[in-house]
Amino acid sequence: MKKRVLLVDDEQNVRRALTTALRKVGYETKEASSGAEALALLPDFQPEVMLLDLRMPELDGMETLRRLQKMGLAEERRPSVVMMTAYGSANDVMEAIKLGAFDYVQKPFDLKRVKEVVAQALRQRENDRENRIKRAAGEEDTWDSPGLVGLSPAMQEVYKMVGRVSMTKATVLIQGESGTGKELIARAIHSNSPRAGYPMITVNCGAIPENLLESELFGYERGAFTGAIGRKPGLIELADGGTLFLDEIGELSPSLQVKLLRVLQERNFVRVGGVESIVVDVRVIAATNRDLQERIRQGMFREDLYYRLNVVPIFMPPLRERKEDIPLLAEHFLAKYGRELGKEPCHLSPAALEVLCSYHWPGNVRQLENTIERALVIAGGSAILPEHVEVYLQETEQAERDSLGKLLRWEDRTMRELVQEVEREAIARALQKERGNKLQTAKRLGISRRALLYKLEMYGLDGADAVQKGVEVRKK
Repeated sequence: MKKRVLLVDDEQNVRRALTTALRKVGYETKEASSGAEALALLPDFQPEVMLLDLRMPELDGMETLRRLQKMGLAEERRPSVVMMTAYGSANDVMEAIKLGAFDYVQKPFDLKRVKEVVAQALRQRENDRENRIKRAAGEEDTWDSPGLVGLSPAMQEVYKMVGRVSMTKATVLIQGESGTGKELIARAIHSNSPRAGYPMITVNCGAIPENLLESELFGYERGAFTGAIGRKPGLIELADGGTLFLDEIGELSPSLQVKLLRVLQERNFVRVGGVESIVVDVRVIAATNRDLQERIRQGMFREDLYYRLNVVPIFMPPLRERKEDIPLLAEHFLAKYGRELGKEPCHLSPAALEVLCSYHWPGNVRQLENTIERALVIAGGSAILPEHVEVYLQETEQAERDSLGKLLRWEDRTMRELVQEVEREAIARALQKERGNKLQTAKRLGISRRALLYKLEMYGLDGADAVQKGVEVRKK
């Protein structure tokens, strides 16, 4: 059966051009010259996709879209709406997406682009239909991305965005707190895209020193630096045809930001120590738990790079804002670690689940995963009980309080005061470990005995008392 597309535009020439192009590739079409006519055609024609012009007299595209959402049509009977506009107003586009539009195309049309968007809308409808069937059967959505779990409205929005962006080449910026699953979203985009047959290369920008990160990303030529005994391709080059995932992009140094900007703008780069320009076809997905706009204000991140990365933003909600996903996630991790640990099937007791659902999860999904793994290890029977999860959560909260206490202790202190406090504590601890032996303490600290005696007097430390009580004692 042919897929049906409703074409809504007040210009007859536009409707005719679209009708000709879409019928050639097998779609059934109908035309409407106004928003009111389009809404009247919906019940009988039942289109899968509606191409809707934004600017029309009387009832414009935005108001037509609002009325469509209020018609109360079942989800499977409500068409996917693609807005058409010659104006390209960002506010209009964002408003249309918020009202439920699938995508938009810009006039004058590239008919190839129009056909691609219609095909994407139909694929997304088919995915949505399959997911509705699975949910009705009590099954989870099965993305081609292991570990991506959750059916909350917030996560459904993320999945919808992944579905929209996967088939495009657009650069994506995934933002969210640590532990929310940003890399899983990046993998979902890659594995559901035409690039799935090519590699996805992951780079943690915060874990590699700057001088090494440049050669890792861009590669190097023989003799580029001491130890460069041969040519080495960089990770950008290895990701050609696929996806480059730059995690913790906010930690990238200013000099590397400039070089990455060129890759995004020109799609080419030069190896360290080289002169040849290397052309690459690579999609960039970046992720950060930092506020990049704040780092721009601080002069630590380039504004032009931010806008190049933030073509399609995806925000990963923290676990505390989608607690309805906790039972699904907990069951997922129980099954996962049960298999890995070779344990008999284990279930969460209602009381334990209540503990999990009432906790605030500062470490997000990663913390929940660690909690479930640890509970499985220490649980003796077939059930996870409250005490199996409470101990770990209490330890985490104590660590948070200790960390907060240190931060508060350092507030409104000068650098000199902070350095002296750290030095004083280091001397006291070394003195305690050496049981008051000043010569050995000085050796442990890497200073002379005379310098140690001076520091002891300056900080008011008494070696004997410090050893006896296990704390530094200031002279009265």
